This record gives sequence, structure tokens and C-alpha cells, in this order.
Amino acid sequence: MKTVFSGIQPSGTLTLGNYLGAMKHFVNMQDDYNCFFCIVDQHAITVPQDKAQLRQNIKSLAALYIAAGIDHEKSTLFIQSEVPAHAQLGWLMQCVSYIGELERMTQFKDKSEGKEAVSSALLTYPPLMAADILLYKTDIVPVGEDQKQHLELTRDLAERFNKKYNDIFTIPEVQIPKVGARIMSLNDPMKKMSKSNPNPKSYISMLDDEKTIIKKMKSAVTDSDNSVHYDKENKPAIANLMSIYSLCSGKSYDEITALYEGKGYGQFKEDLAQIVAETLNPIRERYEELIHSTELDEILDRGAEKANHVATKMLTKAERAMGLGRKK
Repeated sequence: MKTVFSGIQPSGTLTLGNYLGAMKHFVNMQDDYNCFFCIVDQHAITVPQDKAQLRQNIKSLAALYIAAGIDHEKSTLFIQSEVPAHAQLGWLMQCVSYIGELERMTQFKDKSEGKEAVSSALLTYPPLMAADILLYKTDIVPVGEDQKQHLELTRDLAERFNKKYNDIFTIPEVQIPKVGARIMSLNDPMKKMSKSNPNPKSYISMLDDEKTIIKKMKSAVTDSDNSVHYDKENKPAIANLMSIYSLCSGKSYDEITALYEGKGYGQFKEDLAQIVAETLNPIRERYEELIHSTELDEILDRGAEKANHVATKMLTKAERAMGLGRKK
């Protein structure tokens, strides 16, 4: 059975885009792959964080994973900082990285541009990301387009290490979902739906209630001709809403088009709001059961124990390959 690894930063409540583009796919993968799902809190501190808020975000994200359908009996769910091998292998990966290739990372350039004081971690976090993946003999990493460059670096670092020291790392493959990988903003279909957007009407949170979802969907931008059909190039706003409709309902674009022939955008958005609410309501209810429960801590404790067992063995192999310590 092949191994899948995925990590999400605990930087606020996830959006509908995160669910449809990532978590929904994770749930479906559990029966076919050996899955490791990691809350990458060490990546979150590359920018300043309020410690109380960060702890809350970590637990909230863990609860969302489970509420969305991640089964701790099938998958390993854990917090990155509770597995020390991540930071330790991250240092080894820094030692085989080159400054030039790290400076070429698009996200580093975007986040550091125009700033006087930039954390060195913004430059060096891709090697830590590589370590996250390589610790588990990962075969497949499901990511969005915006992380593809980092995955290519992970592959380069693994191949460089294997060639220079010892052939111990599995070279991971990137998997980008064909549909739903990039759900766009409700008020700007040219921008990705993001929890960091200051306008709350631009996204639907996974924890929004039905009333809020309906209100946000009513205000979602549309295109000029009032016809519901999929045309990503000429009708990006409706194409985005149709993607959401399709992923939540299981209906094809042709079926959706047929349903709303001659009906216009009002009925379409009203029905879509209801479909999204029905998709997210069970997740929100399960989240509320979990967030302050001992069950959540027990699941995370078991996940950390299992991840530590696997990761420490790989870290030891890497350290010995590089000549660290006394043992051969």
C-alpha cells in the first residue's frame, strides 16, 4: 500500500475551498493508502503568532480533520511539533539545500518583498517541508498548484541526498486534484478562496452556519448574461460556483446546466447555498462535539506515538548516512 502525506498550517478556520480542494479528497484516500495527516504548526511560526491563538488553531484544525471524516483507525493524524524528528531532519535537509534555490521559491519572494525584517525561516522552511514528507517514505503528496514548486524542491533534495550519502529516501510524486484543487473567492473569481482574505464575504468557512452561508452565497459575484453554464474563460464567477455545486452535490456540469435552463442566477445561488449548508452542517456539528473533548486529545496522542515511531527510524537512517553520532 502506497503512503500519502499531507500537512496543513493551523492559521485559522479552513474554508469551503480547503474542504473541497483537499480534505474531501483525503477522506476518500483513506481506504486505498497509508495516510499521514500532519498539522504543521512549526511552519506557522515562520510569521509572528499569538501563542494562545496558535494553540487554539492547532486543536481546531485537528477537530476539523476528524469532523470532515478522517478516521484515526485508518489514518495517522498528528501535530508536527510533537514529533521532534521533523525539525531534526529539517536541519539535515537545510545542509543539502543551496541558498540560490531557496531564494528562487515564489512564496519566499512574495512574502519577503518590500519588508525590512524577514525571518530566516521564510527562506529555510522548504527544507523542513521536505523533511515532513521524506520521514514517512511518502509516495504521493496531494497539493494545490501553489505548492508544486516546493514539492519539486523536495524531490531534488531527496535525489541529491540519495546520490551523495545513501539511497534511503522515497522520491514522492505530486498529485494535484483535477477538479476542486482551486476554489476561487466568492467576490473575485480571479483570486483563490482564502481564510486570510480580510473580507469575510469572499469565503465560506467550514464552521459557518446555514444563515451565514446563505447570506454569503447571495452576495457572491456572478457574470453578466444570467445563463448557468460552465465556461471558465468567459464566465469565471459562474464556473467557480458550478465547481462548488458539482463537488458538493455530485452532479456534472451538464446536469447543473440542464437544471437551471431559463431559471437564472437567483434560483441557482439559492439552491447552491442550501447544498453547501447540507454539506457543512454535519462537519460543524461533529466539530462542536470534539473541540473540547478528551477524545480529540486521545486521538492526537495516538497519532503522535505512531508518527514518532515511523519518523525516528527514518531520521536515524539519515543521520547515520551522513556520519552523525557514533554508530555506523
